[in-house]
Order: sequence, then structure tokens, then C-alpha cells
Amino acid sequence: MSDIEIAQKAKMQPIISLAGEKFGIDAKHLDPYGHYKAKLSLDYVESLKDQEDGNLVLVTAVSPTPAGEGKTTTTVGLGDALNRIGKKTIMCLREPSLGPCFGMKGGAAGGGYAQVVPMEDINLHFTGDFHAIGVAHALLSAMIDNHINHGNELGIDPRRIQWKRVVDMNDRALRKITIGQGGPANGYVREDGFDIVVASEIMAILCLATSRADLKERLGRIVIGYKRDNKTAVYARDLNAQGSMAALLKDAIKPNIVQTLENNIAIIHGGPFANIAHGCNTVTATKTGLKLADYVITEGGFGADLGAEKFIDIKTRMAGLNPKAVVLVATVRALKFHGGVAKDELNKENVDALAKGMINMERHIENIQDVYGLPCVVCINHFTLDTDAELAVLQKRCEELGVKAVVSKHWADGGAGAEGLANAVVDVVENKPGQHTYVYDDDMPLWDKIEAISTKVYRAGSISADPKVKKQLEDWNEEYGSYPICMAKTQMSFSTDPMAKGAPEGHNVHITEVRLNNGAGFIVAIAGSMMTMPGLPKVPAAERIDIDDDGNITGLF
Repeated sequence: MSDIEIAQKAKMQPIISLAGEKFGIDAKHLDPYGHYKAKLSLDYVESLKDQEDGNLVLVTAVSPTPAGEGKTTTTVGLGDALNRIGKKTIMCLREPSLGPCFGMKGGAAGGGYAQVVPMEDINLHFTGDFHAIGVAHALLSAMIDNHINHGNELGIDPRRIQWKRVVDMNDRALRKITIGQGGPANGYVREDGFDIVVASEIMAILCLATSRADLKERLGRIVIGYKRDNKTAVYARDLNAQGSMAALLKDAIKPNIVQTLENNIAIIHGGPFANIAHGCNTVTATKTGLKLADYVITEGGFGADLGAEKFIDIKTRMAGLNPKAVVLVATVRALKFHGGVAKDELNKENVDALAKGMINMERHIENIQDVYGLPCVVCINHFTLDTDAELAVLQKRCEELGVKAVVSKHWADGGAGAEGLANAVVDVVENKPGQHTYVYDDDMPLWDKIEAISTKVYRAGSISADPKVKKQLEDWNEEYGSYPICMAKTQMSFSTDPMAKGAPEGHNVHITEVRLNNGAGFIVAIAGSMMTMPGLPKVPAAERIDIDDDGNITGLF
């Protein structure tokens, strides 16, 4: 059966009773969205603050390939397996964006028998969080242009407005637009553009905020543009926009609770991309999970050079989290792709290509252990056509590296297929837990932080930028120099060239643009030709997604 067919046959339990049964959460603390999803009240979250924290485990992956790696599937399968072996576990995941759901991915709720449900709801609108973020963002956009139209008392320079518009869809035609056409009644003509919602600073703010007060304060700190001197910043609070924006986010800030196919609790909340944003679910969700469970399994988007680095350098730094271990997801297929095998040849045994492509996995292991300072367990996410010879070569190489590698069959067998992985994770957490280290120090200049990520994690030989980019970073150093860096880089390679497979080194990382996300509290550095508004592929997933006369969704996976 397809993923969606498996999900539609799931025997879900009412989420209100399930949350009470698993974690003793009273129904009064849950706002139901139908029968199988609910939001957890912030009052209840606050009531947990004195509870002892459980163990935090990060799931990340090798560099993504068209062959697929299965990071979310592994997160769910591992969480189900830990519950099976008696460890009270919660999974904390990101919400899918409609852009990639209708674009390349077709869904992001796990796969096979390791899924979160209701799968269709999670992939399509869910509880409306992304809509609320998009509308809050649009409100600020409208207030900026309205202020200029009514006299521009703040003296905002229309040429230096930093606040783009957003939509939760891949639409390359909106990257650069002109607004205000049609005469004075429609405002001032100026250049503008769209990002995807998951790249919105409001998404990052929601994911890092720790309370409604913190949310509102961060929203007010957003730099929307500059005055004509190009030095004096204009903030969202100058427009008195933070209160109404926070009002639109009053429910979005609450964590969402759903379940897995095996009726274990998962918290799905927030969804910044890891190639253009910081790639982690909300701090609120993670901290709530840690107060409720023995183990929290969370994920960092894309490969360990992006999601894991940002998880460490942004999320754990800001939230004071202490991960104990990292699970690196690898597949035979993905590593053969990194070894030079074409996508349509991946089902054929090719031990030589696998051995060549393992250099990508090795680089990620080195980063996790030596740069991030955490112990690593390799999950070999099993595919049906993997051969014994290929699996043996991969496990032997991990053994030579001193890393435990477990073949996991959670896609086919659910939690039962990942018990070996669960036992390996427990062994590391309880006997050899790590203490994470940062890639750079807070007090380093911003340019040096970018260089540290590029050279230590990406193994670049050099970094470069246009003089205006360097000047901008120098100007920001005095006021924002303590901020972490959020690299916007292709997820397909350690380099800025998406076609460079394996583990390239000695390359140049060119920074084309830097953006100040003052409300989120980090600097975005855009490397190479990375876009913050993706485009659809030639044959988008939207062409196969459908609904029948009975209201059943098809085509998601």
C-alpha cells in the first residue's frame, strides 16, 4: 500500500483520551481540532516548568538525494520503538509546508508504517498555524505601505524596505514584483518580492519564542527597513504592529498534539526550512516534550551540515537545550548516488559506488562527533532492494569509524523494526552521553562566524562576498555581533554547488546577501544562488494529488 493508504487504514484513538492515558493531560488543557488533533494550552506548558527534563536526541541525515533518506520516518519509527522497549517517548516534529507538499516532496508525515496521523490533515493546512503566520506577515506588509501612503511620518525610505511578502507555496514568478501600480489611490510604486512562509522571520520568531510576551517583544523588534540615511532602522514596533500580529498568532503559538500509527504522542509545531531558515520545530514543543517524557526525539532539517548545525548553534544556544546524542540517517541508495550512480540505476547492487559514496556519511559523522561534540548512532534506513553485501560493507565501515550502525526496518515494520536502533540509542544516552560544543563563539565577529561554519562544517577552502555585504556585516557587528548565523545554502551538497556530490572540500563559499532577523535574533547569510522562494519542478506533486467524491484525499506520500 502507498503511505496515504496505510495512513487512512490507521486505527486512531481520540486525541483527548490518548493524551490523558499516555501523559495524564486533563481535557481542559487541550483545544481539539476535530477528533484526532489538538492544541495544548500555554498554561499547562507553564505548569510543567519545574519538572525534570528527559533526554533529547536529534535525528539528522546525510546530504539529501533524489533517492530519499527518511529522516521523519526514522524519527517516528525510533519514537515508536523506544515506547515499545519501555521508554516513555515523545516525538517533536516540524509541520509540513504546502510549497514542497505540492512541489517535490508530496508530503512530510513519515512513511510506510512509521507515520504520524491524520496524515492528510498534517500535510494540508493542519491546525492553521502557517496560515496565521502568513496573515501576520501580510498585516505588517500592509501596515508598512499604508504608513508610507499616509504621509510617511517615520521617514521610511521605500527603496530600503527589507520586509518582503510571503505565501505558503512554491511560486518563482513572485520572487521579484512591482507593487502600487494604477495611480496614487493604490499607494507608491516600488519593487517588492515574495518569500515562502517557512522563510518568514515570523516563522523563526514563533519557533524560538518562549511565551506570548516573548513573542510580542520579538515581533516588535523586527527591522522592516531603514530611513534615507540607510543607518537608522525602522522597527515593527514603530508602526505599533506587534500587538495585532501577536493576536493573529494567539493559537499558532500553542503546540499541536497528534499520534503515530502505533498511537504514541507526537508534537508537531513550527516549520522553518533548514536550507533557508533554521530548520527546527518550536522551542515550546521541545521543552514541553522534555518535561513530559523520558526521551524526546526531534529532527533537524536536511543534512547534518544544515539542520544539525543550526539546531546546535541557534536553537540549543538560545533555548539552553542539552542534546545527548545524534542519530544520522543514511541509506544504501543515497550513498550510491553520492558515489556517482544515476537515480534510475540505484536498485542495482553496486558495492564499489557505495564505498565511494560513503565519504559523504563519513564527513557528517566527523562533524557530529568532532565539531558538534556529540556521540553518533548511524541508522541504515532499510530499503527492500538493499543487498546483504551492500549492508555488510556499510556496517563494516561504520565499525571501522567506531560508530554503531543499525539496519532499521521501521518503514516496513513500524516500531518493531526499529527496536535495535532504539536499544543502540538508549545505550549511548545512558552510558556515553555527549556534551555539545558550538561551531563558533558568541563574541566572534559576524564574518568570522560565517567563515567558521564554512571551513569547519562545509570544509571550504575560502569564503568571499561583495564589499557591500562585508560592509553590512561590519556595521552590524556593534549592535548585533552576538547573534548566531543562519546559513541559507543548498541542501544537496557540502558546497554551494548542488551538483557536487560526496564530500567536496577546498571550495569557495560566496555570500551573496545578508539579512538581519532581529526579532528571531540571528543573521541570515545567503550563500551561492540559494533562493528563499522555491520554484515547482517540471512535474509537481500537485498533478497527482486529488480528492474523490467521498472526500478521500489521494496522491500524498
